[in-house]
Amino acid sequence: MNKLKRVLLIDDCKATNYIHRLVIERYGCTEAVVEVSNGRQALDYLTNDLDGSFPNPELIFLDINMPVMNGWQFLEKYAELSEAQQAGVVVVMLTTSLNPDDASLAEGKIEVKAFSSKPLTEKKLEEVLAAHYPQVVKT
Repeated sequence: MNKLKRVLLIDDCKATNYIHRLVIERYGCTEAVVEVSNGRQALDYLTNDLDGSFPNPELIFLDINMPVMNGWQFLEKYAELSEAQQAGVVVVMLTTSLNPDDASLAEGKIEVKAFSSKPLTEKKLEEVLAAHYPQVVKT
């Protein structure tokens, strides 16, 4: 099975990040899982030049409601990043929000490829991988 190089979890809840990390690591679809607790930390991470290249996670799981910089504010700033810093990232919004406006707002964002409720499950992860990275799905 092929693997993604990196998955980025953006959520202010440590327990949620922990559970999502476990699901991703158990599935075995990536070499590394990186956790940050808000949109500002995520932007700092994505724009950090490491030895001439950016981290470029292939997949980002993004919460909406966070302190410092929420998911919507992150997406606004993310859209302004250079192509080298974005590099074909798939963004999946994972939220506890029941507000239908959030789902329709997410649909209007070109960067957002999926919108789902928490928690991340193996089934949800597999659906995202099948849609965007079929070479990574367990057979």
